[in-house]
Amino acid sequence: MFRQAFVAATMLTALALTPVSAAEFEKNIMTGGPQGTYIQIGRDIAALGKSCSLTLNVKESAGSLENFVGVRNSRNTQFGIVQSDVLEYLKTFEADDPEVQQAVRGVRIMYPLYNEEIHVLARTDVKDMGDLAGKKVAVGVKDSGTFLTSSLVLDILQVKTGERVPLNPDAALPKLLAGEIDAFFYVAGAPAALFKNNPIDGAKFHLVPITEAPLLATYTPSRIDGGTYAFQKEPVELIAVKAVMMTYDYDVKRNAYQRESCKAVSEFSNLILNNLDKLQASGHPKWKDADLTALPPGWQVGVCVKAGMALDYKPACKAPAAAEQAQDGNEEYLNLLKQRLKKQ
Repeated sequence: MFRQAFVAATMLTALALTPVSAAEFEKNIMTGGPQGTYIQIGRDIAALGKSCSLTLNVKESAGSLENFVGVRNSRNTQFGIVQSDVLEYLKTFEADDPEVQQAVRGVRIMYPLYNEEIHVLARTDVKDMGDLAGKKVAVGVKDSGTFLTSSLVLDILQVKTGERVPLNPDAALPKLLAGEIDAFFYVAGAPAALFKNNPIDGAKFHLVPITEAPLLATYTPSRIDGGTYAFQKEPVELIAVKAVMMTYDYDVKRNAYQRESCKAVSEFSNLILNNLDKLQASGHPKWKDADLTALPPGWQVGVCVKAGMALDYKPACKAPAAAEQAQDGNEEYLNLLKQRLKKQ
């Protein structure tokens, strides 16, 4: 189903062999759409890096599938946020599809993050998932995690919709409100900005409960409390998938690029681990649900990640002011001045 995405991605330059100096080294994290949870989580991590004079560029994307392939194949892209079921889905094709084998090889988990709720916003006459049969349903664009999960959910339940429309949630919401579609899927950590920042009539639209037993072998039961969104006064039972921060298993012996990438992974591994309390206090609300022990099945932790977690790891963290002093060449002068003043 997703072969085209992998063919396009594998035509990109693979992990480069050209040495890159640390001063010029670029770091990127692939996230999601502008109103999604992924991009907000990415911005929180980038802000944490900035406090240590580490620049991390936050890149918008179509979502999990694009991010998964991007970390494997795109230059200077060391991190991505994806849904954990992406790896499970792709591994079913490993034996027969060389492109998928290439995409999966070397991909590692950095940290498990939080559960993402599977939202299905629909007209109120759609009471359960079975009522989507024969309906016009937006399932996400083809490179997105929403597309992957919606396809799996509908196939597991054997629900035959009237049409599966490839629209991202931002585009699907106005079409639902205008009556052009009957429902749409959106996989995002609640509270999702799309539903909080747009007026939705609770008398006409609601989140569909997702409690069907066949789904519980793959997904986790969850709940969105009443009042989380203005239009949803009552709690709704549904399912969730784990969001994970992923990276690549860089080999420091291979070349300068991989050494620098591994160092970047170790630095941010250390930063997140040592500042999780700060992220939970001032970052996106989903940080409060982060459970770094909840490794999803099938994922391996990267060597560079574990290096940054080591008790004896020495981070290269510098406060921005200290970094500026080092750049203007006056750091030695200031240190000498402090020593002389102490003696007076």
